[in-house]
Amino acid sequence: MKKEIELTINGSPYRLSVEPDRTLLEVLREDLGLTGTKEGCASGECGACTVLLDGEPIRSCLILAVDVRGREVVTIEGVAENRTPHKIQKAFIDCGAIQCGFCTPGMILVGKALLEKHPKPGERQIREAISGNLCRCTGYAKIVEAIKAASRS
Repeated sequence: MKKEIELTINGSPYRLSVEPDRTLLEVLREDLGLTGTKEGCASGECGACTVLLDGEPIRSCLILAVDVRGREVVTIEGVAENRTPHKIQKAFIDCGAIQCGFCTPGMILVGKALLEKHPKPGERQIREAISGNLCRCTGYAKIVEAIKAASRS
């Protein structure tokens, strides 16, 4: 039996009717068409499905949509401001921290959350923050460089 939930996604209120066993990831991608959030491992290990829940990075494949009732979700689609890339998105582009792009949305959201808590993080803080997000292409150096660059802008 479907459950009614209300939540805010990327600043917009939503009222949805969802099956109680569906993950937030499934609802974002399949019901709302927010496909920037990626499904990698479906077990919370890779970080590709990272979104911000009330400002904190979480694995959307591990949380049921009914459990985010009344809360605020930010996906990669909600990071830009008035169609202008956020400073973290711009830094990823400028620093070449994007290769295949699969991990990029999760990395950007983790970086954004880090910068909101620690506007001038050191390399160790950055590496610790992104440690739960896997990247098979970049070797992480450019990702760390991009987050540092965003902290300076």
